[in-house]
Amino acid sequence: MALVRELVTEQWVNRAESPRPAGARRVCYLSMEFLPGRLLVYTLQKLGLYESCRRTLAEHGLDLDTIAELEADPALGNGGLGRLAACLLDSMANLGLPAYGYGIRYDCGLFAQHIEDGWQIERPDRWLFHGNPWEIPRRELLYSVKFGGRVVEGSGDVVPRREWIAAEEVLATAYDIPVLGYQSQRLNTLRLWSPRAAHELDLRSFNDGDHGGAFSRRNAIESLSQILYPSDATPAGRELRFKQEFFFVSASVQDILRRFQRIDCSLDRLPEEMVIQINDTHPSLAIAELMRLLVDVHHLEWERAWNITRRSFAYTNHTLMPEALEVWPVRFFETLLPRHLQIIYEINDWFLREVAWRRPGDSAILRRVSLVDEEGERRIRMAHLAIIGSQRVNGVSKAHTNLMKQTTFADFQALYPGKFVNVTNGITFRRWLHEANPDLVGLIRSRIGDRWLTQPDDLAALAPHAEDPVFRAAFRAIKRENKKRMAAIIARECGVTVDIDSLFDVQIKRIHEYKRQLLSLLHVVALYNRFRTGTAAAPTPRTAIFAGKAAPGYAMAKLVVKLIHDVADVVNSDPAVGGLLKVVFIPDYSVRKAQNIIPAADLSEQISTAGHEASGTGNMKLALNGALTIGTLDGANIEIREAVGIENFFAFGASIEEAVALRANGHDAWACYHGDADLKDTLDLIASGHFSPSRPDLFQPIVDMLTKGGDSYLVLADFSSYLRCQERVEALYRDPDEWARRAILNVAGVCGFSSDRAVRQYAELVWKTDVDPNVPAIFEMVAPNVFAAAE
Repeated sequence: MALVRELVTEQWVNRAESPRPAGARRVCYLSMEFLPGRLLVYTLQKLGLYESCRRTLAEHGLDLDTIAELEADPALGNGGLGRLAACLLDSMANLGLPAYGYGIRYDCGLFAQHIEDGWQIERPDRWLFHGNPWEIPRRELLYSVKFGGRVVEGSGDVVPRREWIAAEEVLATAYDIPVLGYQSQRLNTLRLWSPRAAHELDLRSFNDGDHGGAFSRRNAIESLSQILYPSDATPAGRELRFKQEFFFVSASVQDILRRFQRIDCSLDRLPEEMVIQINDTHPSLAIAELMRLLVDVHHLEWERAWNITRRSFAYTNHTLMPEALEVWPVRFFETLLPRHLQIIYEINDWFLREVAWRRPGDSAILRRVSLVDEEGERRIRMAHLAIIGSQRVNGVSKAHTNLMKQTTFADFQALYPGKFVNVTNGITFRRWLHEANPDLVGLIRSRIGDRWLTQPDDLAALAPHAEDPVFRAAFRAIKRENKKRMAAIIARECGVTVDIDSLFDVQIKRIHEYKRQLLSLLHVVALYNRFRTGTAAAPTPRTAIFAGKAAPGYAMAKLVVKLIHDVADVVNSDPAVGGLLKVVFIPDYSVRKAQNIIPAADLSEQISTAGHEASGTGNMKLALNGALTIGTLDGANIEIREAVGIENFFAFGASIEEAVALRANGHDAWACYHGDADLKDTLDLIASGHFSPSRPDLFQPIVDMLTKGGDSYLVLADFSSYLRCQERVEALYRDPDEWARRAILNVAGVCGFSSDRAVRQYAELVWKTDVDPNVPAIFEMVAPNVFAAAE
């Protein structure tokens, strides 16, 4: 690992100042999460050294895979948001687009998930315990990040200057990780910030015998990078999260200005040279921080600074769920960021005057679009700040972008037509196929070569081979071997023996009510009920595989995790099932575990309540590896279904429009319960304590949420449609050759869902920049006539 790092670092240093392509702006990508995954094997593949390294190690009695397992999985994110950020950085390097990623160097990340008696237990993820061999400490890069204090009036040439006299200072120091393009000359950088106390020790307190208190300030400061997303269930947790976000954006914006001033002395040229991409609402404070630096430090007039700022930023929205559109109490700003509160008020005043001019007499729109929510406790709407302060705003799937424009941000769309654009998410095929599924890559390479690694649209050429029985047989054999490896992991980690010829039914994602792990589980219980009562007709062996983490403070999600485990304990040991149905939960889901699970999956569960999943990227990874999708018409599922062919996608449930109508007309959960015998039997079995005999009422809150609580995520509303769709799945799985044909068409059909394509669209639609002209264009979402030969 040290030798590979040395090789990469040498290239990194030599090429760090390589010239940009003509017309290219530098991209500064701000994200609270990055999930790059392990880097040893991935880097060797990018350098073209993987096979030679494997052979050389084997000659000395060493196994590369065993060595790779020693590498820690960087705990720098939680799920799709962080994985997307890593994919986009990878593609920027691959396409020769100069870019910096900015984030936080979390000591423990989210948490390590342990399971005790079926309950999720959170423990620190000590991924840095042995250090990170890929990072380069940049201790000479220190930035002061301030909190608290007061603002005083100062003198200025034209208008009074304001000076922020802070009460607390934190030093941000940089750690850099190289981002290497695939067999390319471009190396970009992921820069992570770690906090340090300006004064490490209160010597007077220490000498007075208060040894713990002497280090209290340092410990409080270091807590800024201890974990990702501190629980916001308490005021202290919310304040820590607020400080964490500002710490990261302040250091990043200061660094961006420093780097810019090395190449240009006129701050007016900042928007021409650099673009700052805000990945979701978390980094929105960067807009106010840039304004502060331009006005207070560089002494620009307010209008000039605001013109520079709003032409420099772009904002990606990843969700329209109210709880995820961050709002922060004004009191947080008053006590922690008083100068930024003044700036936000000034931005709001400027903006509302413009709205009033455009929409005279419409006081209602002023309340709706204001940065300040005046209802109840006064709060600052961070998504509104991101929209107002950005030149472009993008959604992450066609459906999500349309919802942005038609619902939550409809007022902004009306005020700024053309500001909202769509860039559907993508994944890097180099990580999620080339590294994750080498046997399948070998088969694909034998028929169409490997140019698709840099030109993903070429993967469409695989479609005609779906009609070749020899190719289908080889494809099925590879899938079976992947399932065999996964079965060994399940046996080792879960203590459950599974049938590798059963349908591997996979749902791997964050545990949340809208993602509806509960709907999958109700189906499992319904199948189990049929087995135990002898009413199952032509049963198809199935292994239901779950993985994902529930937020520490999310009681209902953690109860669902417990229910999954208790159902598994009963189902897996009931002789009436005869081994035809198994349920497993893979603990501590991570990039590494995803790379084991995804190649083994037969069925991809993408069953979020329609209108809630902005895009998804797990749906793309699973389809790319030959899993068929069962899913709602939500997020990128809609585009995936169009790309792979509607006959090769198992769609069910209410559409976005139907879900809205159901709620508007008063969805009757009890009518669903009484109108479907399978559903009633399933819920009654859970409520009876069958899966929790020692605590019969343990899962009553879940049953009550679905029935008395009104079924807000339409689990009961979609249950019957889901069961009927699963029957179609089982019927097709009983024809393994036809299943393989459709799986191959899925692999070919998702060629357009590459992060290389996404980056090109960002470059054209959002960043207004150019990629390296020597890199071939990859732009079409779906290659034309992808299925023509197959037909």
